[in-house]
Amino acid sequence: MNLYDLIIVGAGPAGITAGVYAARKRMRFLMIATDIGGQASLSWDVENYLGYQFITGPELVQKFKDHLSQFDVELREGEKATAVEKPDAIARIKTDKGEYTAQTVIVASGRRPKKLGVQGEDELKNRGVTYCATCDAPLFAGMDVAVIGGGNAALDAALQLTKIAKKIYLMEVKSQLTADSVMIEKAKASGKVIFYTDTKIKRIYGEQLVQGIEIIKGDKVEDLSVGGIFVEIGSTPAADFITNVEKNERGEILINCSCETNIPGIFAAGDVSNVPAKQIIVACGEGAKAAIAAFDYVNRTGGQ
Repeated sequence: MNLYDLIIVGAGPAGITAGVYAARKRMRFLMIATDIGGQASLSWDVENYLGYQFITGPELVQKFKDHLSQFDVELREGEKATAVEKPDAIARIKTDKGEYTAQTVIVASGRRPKKLGVQGEDELKNRGVTYCATCDAPLFAGMDVAVIGGGNAALDAALQLTKIAKKIYLMEVKSQLTADSVMIEKAKASGKVIFYTDTKIKRIYGEQLVQGIEIIKGDKVEDLSVGGIFVEIGSTPAADFITNVEKNERGEILINCSCETNIPGIFAAGDVSNVPAKQIIVACGEGAKAAIAAFDYVNRTGGQ
């Protein structure tokens, strides 16, 4: 079996940056990813990535991909990691399509969207229930829709939908929104967003497609007719495939300032780790640090 210097799991901002740095260091490495871009692909208005006053998430990811393509990178796209183990000097990575070995591993698998866990959600997934406004918003042109959540991701989705949907109900279980005030003001100024706080979702209903949503506000149950529901209530670390590293109570992989985990030779970078700021620019920096640390580890230890 081919022994790599490094295997990078994930190809979002952290994984792609790690790949560029590993390529520049002339490491023998492999990238494994279910998709390219990660959650950055789901962002619409990116206004805080240095060098761009404004760029969409998909456009920025394309820039990342173009940069990576300048190097001869072995990339297994559409492949899902199922286990990462390092019982000795060699790490073993299992996927749904094969098994690989390496001296070091960078886990940069990002996060996955949380579910509401209410009646009708699973049954109507991809039939009006969606977790990606950037991907699916055009399907709901001229419709009334609901966005669930009150953070930046929810406001980002609502702002995208103001250009497409007829009306947007923004629903937050807390008493106030947690998104940046500039985003909230933009949503208010659109005249299309109706804000619901202190609101719980009771159920989603429809025959073949979403037809409406039942909510609980105070002691009243309200029924809203909508054609689409965008769930934006946060995410959880996509780290269930690696079980032998230390994690915090949120399931994030614990790392030090060099992106090292408790297992020598296993590194983590980006949103899958306990780095507090879940931002594209932070993930890129963490990916760079992880690749440099992996390179130093191989040189220092020879993987032993």
